[in-house]
Amino acid sequence: MAQTLSDYTPPKVWQWQRPDGGRFTAVNRPTAGARMDKALPLGQHPLQLYSLATPNGQKVTILLEELLEQGYAGAEYDAWLIDIDAGDQFGAGFVRLNPNSKIPALLDRGADQPDQPLRIFESGAILLYLAEKFGAFLPTGRAARAETLNWLFWQMGAAPYLGGGFGHFYRYAPFPVEYAIDRFALEVKRQLDVLDRRLGEHEYLAGGAYSIADIAVWPWYGGVVLNRVYDAAEFLAAHEYKNVIRWARQIDARPAVRRGRIVNRVWGDADRQMKERHAAGDFDGKAL
Repeated sequence: MAQTLSDYTPPKVWQWQRPDGGRFTAVNRPTAGARMDKALPLGQHPLQLYSLATPNGQKVTILLEELLEQGYAGAEYDAWLIDIDAGDQFGAGFVRLNPNSKIPALLDRGADQPDQPLRIFESGAILLYLAEKFGAFLPTGRAARAETLNWLFWQMGAAPYLGGGFGHFYRYAPFPVEYAIDRFALEVKRQLDVLDRRLGEHEYLAGGAYSIADIAVWPWYGGVVLNRVYDAAEFLAAHEYKNVIRWARQIDARPAVRRGRIVNRVWGDADRQMKERHAAGDFDGKAL
């Protein structure tokens, strides 16, 4: 039975009243900026990553592990945990890296001016920066590069519907709202259909080799069809998207992907957790 219409009428001017917003009620506010004087740790490598193993965080650690797998020694990195439930993203050090207080954020101390480290925030920007820095996982041909960027930015624009929309109302909201769940489920299924049609014609999203486009999209949409995101595969009838499933399993089998997806992970089985990552040996004994 459909829910009845709400009696709620929006006021002329919205006022924040700290309502029950589910899991993130304690940290969500309508203002930006630092809330505590907390510095960020620094490791020995030029690349310092501050993140959490959400799909957005996995994008960057997967790319870094793929670069290392390909022999790019300069891609060695330290990965530090940012616990978003505890509000680490609002520490002064992290806000200096990312004024939007979202993970992931990268500090490159090995850039052209080592006395002036570069900050890079937004997962898509980090993928593009690293791909250009190392000349890998981003085609150099004009057409192939454009197609790669098409799908990279498609993901950056589309995922808020999956994460902030569907994920919030399906998994994290304090009570189910039929209209909201239906609205965002519809859009997520449309996006999965977009991917399924594309992957029915091409092995990888950019049409050629595995690229940062696949690395960006896989943790979200591959995670959905592999039932790792929101435990929603059955609800979304993910079995219908056979080309996405083929692609998701193919990428899931890559050793670098298996490593990258557990970095900064602090939930699930203990042998699939890695609070911090500082060297390749940190993966020893992990169930990859």
